[in-house]
Amino acid sequence: MMTIASHHQARCLLLALCLSIPALPCAHAQDAPSSQNPPQKPTAAPTDEPGPQTDSGDIVLKKKKEADEPPPPPVAPEAPKVKNPNNDTYSLRIDVPIVNIDANVILDKTHQFVPGLKANNFLILEDGVPQTVTSVRTTQTPITAVMLLEFAANSYYLINDMRNASYTFFRTLRKDDYVAVITYDLRTHILTDFTNNKDLIAQSLQSLMIPGFSDTNLFDALYETLDRTSRIEGRKYIILIGSGRDTFSKLTLDKIYAKVKAAQNVTIFTISTGAMLNEMSGGGGPRELDYLQAQNQLRTFASMTGGLSFAPVFQGELPDIFGTINDSIRNEYVLTYRPTNNKNDGSYRKVKVLLVDNEGHPLRMQDEKGKPQKYSVIARDGYNAKLPVE
Repeated sequence: MMTIASHHQARCLLLALCLSIPALPCAHAQDAPSSQNPPQKPTAAPTDEPGPQTDSGDIVLKKKKEADEPPPPPVAPEAPKVKNPNNDTYSLRIDVPIVNIDANVILDKTHQFVPGLKANNFLILEDGVPQTVTSVRTTQTPITAVMLLEFAANSYYLINDMRNASYTFFRTLRKDDYVAVITYDLRTHILTDFTNNKDLIAQSLQSLMIPGFSDTNLFDALYETLDRTSRIEGRKYIILIGSGRDTFSKLTLDKIYAKVKAAQNVTIFTISTGAMLNEMSGGGGPRELDYLQAQNQLRTFASMTGGLSFAPVFQGELPDIFGTINDSIRNEYVLTYRPTNNKNDGSYRKVKVLLVDNEGHPLRMQDEKGKPQKYSVIARDGYNAKLPVE
C-alpha cells in the first residue's frame, strides 16, 4: 500500500508541474511561412490627404547586360606636327595698296568749283605711268584747320595785313569747323587748341596786340605745325598768313620742303603779307629780291600740298580770296586708284592729275556763250609709298 500511494502522489505532482508551465510556440513554425498562405505586403498607414495613395517602396533596376553596350568609337590618329625651320614663326599678310588723291578743279577767272566730272574725265599719271581711276566722289565736309600767323615786331603793315586776313577767315567759319590758332616769331605760341567755339577763336585773335620778338622762324614753325597735325585723323588744312621770310630757323629750306612733301592729308594755303608795302617801296634792290624769294617759298608750300597761294595788295581782296579757299576745301573730288607699282618700298611717287574727254584728249571747257574757259586742277604732286611689312 505504501508503494501504490507514493506512485500516485508522484503522478499528481508531475501533472501539476506540467500545467504550471505555459505553452511555448515553435520558433521554426513562424520563421518559415506556409506555402499555402503566401505573405501579404504591408499596407501603408492611412493619411489624411485626399487622392490616391502611391507605393513609395524601393525601385529595383535591372542591371544592363554587357552585350547591349555599344562598342567605343575608334581613336582618331594624331595629326602630324609640321615645324618651321629652326622653329621660326612666320606670318602671311596680303596688302593691296589703294591711293586716294584729293583734287580740286576751279576756273582760273572766277575761281569757281567745277562740278559734275566723272571717273573717265580724270587721268592720273604716277611717275609718268597712266593709272586707272576706280572711283570718283565729291565731298563737302566741315574743315579742320590751323591758322599759322606771323606775329613779330618787324613792321606795322605786316601785322595789320595779318590781322585783316585772319579776321576775314574767321568770319567764314561754320559751326562744325574745328580751328586752332598758332603764332610764331622766334618760336611758336599756341593761342588755342582745336575747337569749334568761335568765341575762343575770337579772343585769341583779339589778344594779338604787342609782339615780342622781331625774328620770324617760319621753317621751324611750319615743321612743328605739321608734326601736330599728323596726330589728327582725316584731312587737315594750314592757313599760313605771313611774309614768308625766315631768319634763324634751325631747319634749312631743303629740309622743310622734304617735311612738306612727306606730310599726309595736309593742304597748305598761304596768304602773303606786305604786298602793299613792297609796292610803296617801289621795288628793286635787296628788299625786292628778299620779297620775291619769300613769295616763291610760300607758293611752293601751297603747290606741293595741292593748295593755293595769294598775295593781296588791298584789303578788299580778302573776302574773295577766302571765298575761293572755302570753295576749294569744302568741295573737292576724291580720286581712288590702285597703283600699277604695288611695291611697298617707301619711295616717293610723283603724281599728276589731268582732265581728258571721252577720246583721251585734253578736256576743253566753255561758258554759256561758247567762249573757252581756262581751268586748273589742284592736287598733290606725289605721295610716299608704304614701307615693307616686317
